[in-house]
Amino acid sequence: MQRIILSTESGADLPGDLAEKYEVQVVPMHIIMDGKDYMDGYLPVQDIYDYHRRTKKIPSTTSTNAHEYQEFFATIRDSFPDCIIIHIGYTSKASSSFQNAVIAAEDFEDIFLIDALNVTGGLAAVVLYAAELLEKEPGMEPERLVEKIKAIVPKSRLAFIPGDLEFLKAGGRVSNMASLIGSLLKIKPCIELKDGKLISTKKYRGKMSRATEKLFMDYLNEFNIDRQQLYFIYSIGLDERIKERMEEVAKENGFQNIRWIQAGGMISTHSGPGGFGVAGLEH
Repeated sequence: MQRIILSTESGADLPGDLAEKYEVQVVPMHIIMDGKDYMDGYLPVQDIYDYHRRTKKIPSTTSTNAHEYQEFFATIRDSFPDCIIIHIGYTSKASSSFQNAVIAAEDFEDIFLIDALNVTGGLAAVVLYAAELLEKEPGMEPERLVEKIKAIVPKSRLAFIPGDLEFLKAGGRVSNMASLIGSLLKIKPCIELKDGKLISTKKYRGKMSRATEKLFMDYLNEFNIDRQQLYFIYSIGLDERIKERMEEVAKENGFQNIRWIQAGGMISTHSGPGGFGVAGLEH
């Protein structure tokens, strides 16, 4: 029986202990800072914010290229001979990374590629769903597992409030960013993944503590989220009191398994310090 190995990008912000537990292989995306190329996951996030504070510049990001994917897939095969690879990728609507994986996969057999149409915790939720399925049923046929993952992709829901709109604006990833200009200092926008695109939906006024709670309640009202698992995403700088309060609110609403995910370099470069997000899977 061929073993199935799951893979994804660093933009999933998959916690290291879970990647290790399920042997999920993670390929780094890139952060360009001061003309130098850094691999996401190997550059401390604090360095990004220190760079911005020092230079008033915001780093840029680039996707994993096709050659890197070829090396990545080849390394997986070296480590796990004759394995079947299921790659669950960062949304193709906000990065060329998935298309580069498609190009690289042409040189390999037994690779399945799934566009998760999501990022950070929303992508991690899909990867971990697949990992848990595989743990429960290691002999599952790859085609059946792929079918189940594809079915859960539209049920992964992510919403977040960026910590600094300057970072969001510079990243240029939000398709209706223009609608936010003019009131940048007065509002805290909710960014959601809609059909794989980052869209500014609701707008919250007031302190971050109030906005995060309102975001979460709106999220629960809009989506019928499975109470078995919830993911909170934060970028460095989020007030610890907000984190404590959000855990309380989540437990009050029936969530017992709450996992905090720290935004890595790729996501932090677009959301800025002090951001907050929530991700989960709908029933």
